[in-house]
Amino acid sequence: MVKVILVKIEFIIMVIENTQECFVQLWLRLERTRRLLGGQYKRFCIRRVLKTWFGYEANDNFIWEVCNLCEQEGWNELPLPSLYPRKHREFLRATVAVKLGISFYKKVNLKALDKAYSIAFPKSTPINVSKKVTFKV
Repeated sequence: MVKVILVKIEFIIMVIENTQECFVQLWLRLERTRRLLGGQYKRFCIRRVLKTWFGYEANDNFIWEVCNLCEQEGWNELPLPSLYPRKHREFLRATVAVKLGISFYKKVNLKALDKAYSIAFPKSTPINVSKKVTFKV
């Protein structure tokens, strides 16, 4: 007797928006992608992340635009998102800007992106926290 197992494959379409909810999903997806690529013994770099997320839509021009905006090279290994968020913040910001065709400098909602990081990684230090030390005299 042969057992037949049906597997339903659903393609998850990434809808990119300039909102905090979308940014939370992007931060979480970035961490999942890091684990996925690590399990496949592949380099966790911008090029691989974009190819994983967007498939054939992530052609060389798309990858070049993202890398150029975030001022990083496509093949360089990225650090952990939960420990070193600055590079990832610029990467996600550039991805949203290129995907939506909006300005990298003025239109991407940085406050929402930073709050989304705090939601996605609650045990990490938030981005852009005022670190002023006040001394009592």
